[in-house]
Amino acid sequence: MAFSRSICIVGPSKRFLSGISYYTIRLANAMHSEKDVSVICFRQLLPTFLFPGKSHVGKDISNLNFSSGIPVFDGMDYNNPLTWLRAYNFIKEQKPDVIILQWWTSSVAHMQLLLKIFAGMSNKPKIIIEFHEVVDPFEESILPIRLYSKITGKLLRKNLDAYITHSESDKQLVAERYTIAPEKIHVIPHGLYDQYGKLLDTKEAKKNLLINEEFVILSFGLIRKYKGTPYLIRAFEQLPPEILEKSRLLIVGEIWEDRKELFDQINASPAHDKITLIDEYVPDDRVNIYFSAADVVVLPYLRASQSGIAHIAMSFGKPVVVSEVGGLKESMAGYEGTFFVPPGDVESIRGAVLSLLGTGEYYEAPDQKWDKIINCYIELTQSI
Repeated sequence: MAFSRSICIVGPSKRFLSGISYYTIRLANAMHSEKDVSVICFRQLLPTFLFPGKSHVGKDISNLNFSSGIPVFDGMDYNNPLTWLRAYNFIKEQKPDVIILQWWTSSVAHMQLLLKIFAGMSNKPKIIIEFHEVVDPFEESILPIRLYSKITGKLLRKNLDAYITHSESDKQLVAERYTIAPEKIHVIPHGLYDQYGKLLDTKEAKKNLLINEEFVILSFGLIRKYKGTPYLIRAFEQLPPEILEKSRLLIVGEIWEDRKELFDQINASPAHDKITLIDEYVPDDRVNIYFSAADVVVLPYLRASQSGIAHIAMSFGKPVVVSEVGGLKESMAGYEGTFFVPPGDVESIRGAVLSLLGTGEYYEAPDQKWDKIINCYIELTQSI
């Protein structure tokens, strides 16, 4: 049977740029090559001063855009009912048969609820939630936010047509935490983030970054408590002196949590002169420089559903030392360059890094191209 349904994808705009912004764009563009697609973006997610990454809000630091021909409403603001009305009119105009809501934070739950209501007032499309996080630990730790998330989330998840996770482990967590029938939860792999250009010459990349050391160990992405950066620092400073002398730990990413603790740990480290911390949300056109310079990428997460950084590293063929947690165990298992370590295990991180330095190995990226992944979405929307 031919698939004729039109799809509306809902996610964050580039104003509050994050991995979910990239995901929304990549999914919409891939889907557009096959089907009718429209997009609703959340533009102002919350008061800017409350956003941990407020320094990059509204900056033009991404080259990725929606394909021409995709109708995009950009977008809904958390505090502006006029934008909600415009979103309602957009839904009435587009008449999507299916709406896919990207879920990653409860801060936008009231806007997603509104879209659910608007859908019921128009042509009653099927509604799917795609979980990128089961629950955000920061939001869970603050009582008012936890209560808000519990109430709005329950209303939002009620009586939907399907749910998506990116791993079987997340499927189980979602089913148990939210009492959702497992047969309504569908696992669709996360596509590779391969939009950052080609791998550069390693020596040129290191020269560009003013790095003289022979070995570069890269930690990349938002710096949050659950990312486990302190364990990597401890593992790095315990490398043999002759290796440490030739190595540089490059920590690159916007600091969202524990800023003082991180600076204090680096300053107190016996290897502090071999550690570079770059506190910024990296523009797209510089991402390939950091990964090209890296001999190994380390993701010492204490928990994780998925990691966009892992998908960048795989697209560049880099060896990845990664904690064996959550959905990462599944998403990274098929990549030959994956080297699993127990979460929070400094000695295991040290040993894995030490075994990889100087090998110069390049690994083939797994077959997780977007054009293949959208077939999973198409099959799902057909089934509902």
